[in-house]
Amino acid sequence: MKKFFLATLLCICANGFAQLIQVGPVFSTNITSVLTDDFSSKSAGTDYGFGGFARVNLALFYGQGEFGYAESKFSVSQTGIGETEYKLAGTDATLIAGLKVVPLGKLGNVRLFVGYNWKNYSSIHASNNLNYIPIERNNSSFLGGVGVDLWRFTVDYRYLAGVTDIDASGRNIKTAVSNFSVGFKFL
Repeated sequence: MKKFFLATLLCICANGFAQLIQVGPVFSTNITSVLTDDFSSKSAGTDYGFGGFARVNLALFYGQGEFGYAESKFSVSQTGIGETEYKLAGTDATLIAGLKVVPLGKLGNVRLFVGYNWKNYSSIHASNNLNYIPIERNNSSFLGGVGVDLWRFTVDYRYLAGVTDIDASGRNIKTAVSNFSVGFKFL
């Protein structure tokens, strides 16, 4: 009988812990554009990212951390001179604080969140007709977004506003990223 009560207590505690902490993989696509007045035109590029997340749930609030790999593309050009296309890739780390605003019962919830994102570009490739623009390897961004949890899936849209000038040569270039992600909660 003691073993039955112990097993029941263990199952109840494991279920409570699974609702408190959730972990899983996340896959994303992003549209990266640049904010600059130093070039005559610029265009956005689409690329991908993947990684893992861990979320701590506290009633209506939650905190989430993500770590992974992401790639970004964009191009800049000068009239009459040429165009430079960039492909940046590297480590991506995000911290999020959020609020569950619309509960959907056992199905899930709708969330609003804000946070901070740090990228370290370990791979920088440029195909250009312009002079090469040296890119700062570390990029910081503030983010805001909305997400939906449906059963074990999590779907998010976030906008990342770059605060780091990624042009190391003195021009002003900041990133602006629209990110769509899908994750799966193992716990």
